[in-house]
Amino acid sequence: MQDEFYISRCIELARKAIGRTYPNPLVGSVIVHNGKIIGEGYHNKAGEPHAEINAISSVADKSLIPESTIYVSLEPCAHYGKTPPCALKIKELGFKKVVIGAMDSHDKVNGKGKKIIQEAGIEAVSGILEKECIELNKRFFTYHEKKRPYIILKWAESADGFMDRDFRPCAISNPLVNQFVHQMRSDEHAILVGTQTALNDNPSLTVRNIAGVNPVRILIDFDLKVPADFNIYNNEAPTLVFNSVKEGDENNIRFIKIGRENFLSDLMDALYREQIQSVIIEGGRFTLQQFIDGNLWDEAVVIKNENLNLENGTRAPEFPLAPKKIKAFSDNVIEFHHQKTL
Repeated sequence: MQDEFYISRCIELARKAIGRTYPNPLVGSVIVHNGKIIGEGYHNKAGEPHAEINAISSVADKSLIPESTIYVSLEPCAHYGKTPPCALKIKELGFKKVVIGAMDSHDKVNGKGKKIIQEAGIEAVSGILEKECIELNKRFFTYHEKKRPYIILKWAESADGFMDRDFRPCAISNPLVNQFVHQMRSDEHAILVGTQTALNDNPSLTVRNIAGVNPVRILIDFDLKVPADFNIYNNEAPTLVFNSVKEGDENNIRFIKIGRENFLSDLMDALYREQIQSVIIEGGRFTLQQFIDGNLWDEAVVIKNENLNLENGTRAPEFPLAPKKIKAFSDNVIEFHHQKTL
């Protein structure tokens, strides 16, 4: 039970950096000596020290390290990137034991970190709270194992199942839900809409109601119908525009050519090449229904205003699945759906 307790703390620490570590995973680390935590750390941002290094740096008395156990939510890295391999640092300092939550499926690691540690004569165990550690890095694991981003569908609908009133935008969710949605945007790597949503709503797709990081904006606009002076083209965030007209970079905008045939498959390949690890599909009914019908999603977040009847407009997507969880936000509810994908 002690190992589970400390790995749980690693997960808690790692969560502090949600939305900031791309393309790296979320990782937390704890160092324990004689039943007492003497060091903690987490990976805060790509290019900065990893969780293990931050935990080691926080230890006041380094002479205790050879008699200490280091806990880490994900297998220590074994390759040189922007920082040296953590597995080699653990070997160099001679920890007594290493406890790993989940192994790293990235082909540059994938057992190599644990092997370095064991070959140095250090005891290493893995698979502690493995399910929770994989859930923590569902975006990272999906990206590397499925070669596509982690996909979250999201929409709001009225009690009678409409997304707008008379085909014109209208407020469905309340301020509490809006804050939740902006937190979602900050937590995920990218957000995607189609042509019609961009034309109808002129959205910025940025984080406004909380302090956070703007996601990469993705626009599907085959014929480039969205005017260049619309909000999605402003300089507040990087934007990928998938279209059938042109390619190239213009300031913070990247135009990527894509065909209509095999669209979803080609889009996933392109987003993988662009290193997009997670994406919120926030388009209209047509775009959302494509992902639903293609069974190409990992989570769905459905916002419902049970006191609002719109009577006419764009119908919400057909999605006849029971939610795994329902949470009330004043007069709105949010249904959470999850697919078993990892």
